[in-house]
Amino acid sequence: MTVAQAVVEYLSKQYTVDSVAGVEYRERLIPGTFGIFGHGNVAGVGQALKQYQQLDPTIMPYYQGRNEQAQAHQAVGYARHTRRRQTFAISTSIGPGSSNLLTGAALATTNRLPVLLLPSDTFATRAADPVLQQLEQPHAYDITVNDAFRPLSKFFDRVTRPEQLFSAFHHGLRVLTDPAETGAVTISLPQDVQAEAFDVPAEFLAEREWRIRRPDADDDDIARAAEAIRAAKRPLIIAGGGVLYAYANEELAKFVELTGIPVGNTQAGVGVLPWDHKHSLGAIGSTGTTAANAVAAEADLIIGIGTRYEDFTTASRTAFQNPDVRFININVAPIDAYKHGTTLPIVADARKALVKLNQALGGYRVGADLEQKIVAEKKRWDATVDEAFDTRHTPLPAQNEIIGATSRAMDARDVVICAAGSLPGDLHKMWRVRDPFGYHVEYAYSCMGYEIPGGLGVKRAVLAEAAASTTAAGEAGGTGRADVRDVVVMVGDGSYLMMHTELVTAVAERIKLIVVLIQNHGYASIGSLSESLGSQRFGTQYRALDEEHHSFDNGETLPVDLALNAESLGVKVIRIEPGDKVIAELEQAIRDAKAAPEGTGPILIHVESDPLLDAPSSESWWDVPVSQVSELDSTKAAFQTYTDHKARQRKLLG
Repeated sequence: MTVAQAVVEYLSKQYTVDSVAGVEYRERLIPGTFGIFGHGNVAGVGQALKQYQQLDPTIMPYYQGRNEQAQAHQAVGYARHTRRRQTFAISTSIGPGSSNLLTGAALATTNRLPVLLLPSDTFATRAADPVLQQLEQPHAYDITVNDAFRPLSKFFDRVTRPEQLFSAFHHGLRVLTDPAETGAVTISLPQDVQAEAFDVPAEFLAEREWRIRRPDADDDDIARAAEAIRAAKRPLIIAGGGVLYAYANEELAKFVELTGIPVGNTQAGVGVLPWDHKHSLGAIGSTGTTAANAVAAEADLIIGIGTRYEDFTTASRTAFQNPDVRFININVAPIDAYKHGTTLPIVADARKALVKLNQALGGYRVGADLEQKIVAEKKRWDATVDEAFDTRHTPLPAQNEIIGATSRAMDARDVVICAAGSLPGDLHKMWRVRDPFGYHVEYAYSCMGYEIPGGLGVKRAVLAEAAASTTAAGEAGGTGRADVRDVVVMVGDGSYLMMHTELVTAVAERIKLIVVLIQNHGYASIGSLSESLGSQRFGTQYRALDEEHHSFDNGETLPVDLALNAESLGVKVIRIEPGDKVIAELEQAIRDAKAAPEGTGPILIHVESDPLLDAPSSESWWDVPVSQVSELDSTKAAFQTYTDHKARQRKLLG
């Protein structure tokens, strides 16, 4: 068989096996392959996929896409919702087809989410040299475009001989299924090698299981951590995405109910506890709640669980002001367990570590003063959000009101998707999550354009989840179809314009994806940041060019109709017109979209907002340097504010 045929059949036989709290799971690691075909892969992977489609479409289902980067985003969204047990493979042609994947690779690796990238490459034999789209470097002729994947991938290999398939894919999938190492796995396939025939050992094509490693915590580490917790007066948990990937949310709930220790969550950790859980302080850091940040400022012990301590989480290392603050870091990845120079790292699966801590901390509970502060701060923040959601601005609403309306219209099990702009920060601090799977905001890479393809990936996972539940119910003697979660993408106009191409994919496959498109006529988030840094919203508004001053700041608003754009792609569109009924009409539009049956295709709801109306303050900070010298008074004032905040920044070492 050819190399490409061997790759496709091999991937169809790979399974992840996982055990959580005594329950065993076995699922296909690669349930399908995305591909956009060009001269680099049409006769290799393309031929193989077509051949298997004719033999049996279930061997390796093929899915179209409109942009290679967007296909990677779909795979990441799918991987996130399946808790890293499954992802997609992506085949591209050479040259721009391959390099279009680079942003997707960086996003996957930054988010610690698995995706298998199979970019094609130039001729291994160099029989035709140079070929179309080949990159030539005079100092190193073996370099190709695909070498750009090396720093962006957790594993990279190039198969220049058929026999190299065995080690390349064995080690590639080892990394793909390793919770501590996962990210983008890139295996470069030269176009001539893809079509080359060789004898494939039966062992390579046999079913293989990849057990998800869930290392237990060392008893000595647990004992030291328990001692530190017992000695703490004002401990605080920071829960990240690792809690969800370890299915540790229930064990975390037991831990906080046993000890009374409050929880602040990162972007990836939203959903570890319901928003109204009495120990949940909500989001922490630069985009956090005042409740979490007030407790963090006084905390003498931070228990980080499954977090990589991004600068938004630590408010650029100003969140923790107690001079004696220490860190216990529980993480499956050593790089994260050792952050902030902690002397108490626990390299372990989050759920297993929490099980042991629950056993070790019997009888311990925080003091009454901290419990009272938790109640008071939660009450203060909840009232702040209520006011932000319920205030009515006309004719254009604030983004806060749009978030509130969307939240009210969605069911508890539905999933909200976002990635970049001002929306992620506002969602982080205000979204009232009720389900562990109910929130997916890509904020490790904060990639504009992720929202629609990422949401489509989540929806694919949701449909597979419902199909599996229906099958299981049928085998158990039940009837009826399982409820399908709705997936609601919230996206601003700037991010929509970056990558809305996968709406066409949703149309082609009749996938019901609900998109709430907020028209700001520019970059609302960076506009606000620019103003706070003294740069006066420069270059952040979508305006006609003022040729006299060569400025885009003061011209006429562009006559762009994004609702009409979506309609032209075959999407059903609901327009919400400005006025005093915007929020009521938006809420009803979302309910109507939810009521539409599955299989009717994507639905986009277009609503305009006032980008100058900000969300409630987090009473926190984010370090973005300001020019030290300037001719602008606004920049001078901003630098003084920056200097004041900078004085509170701490190294947090040792």
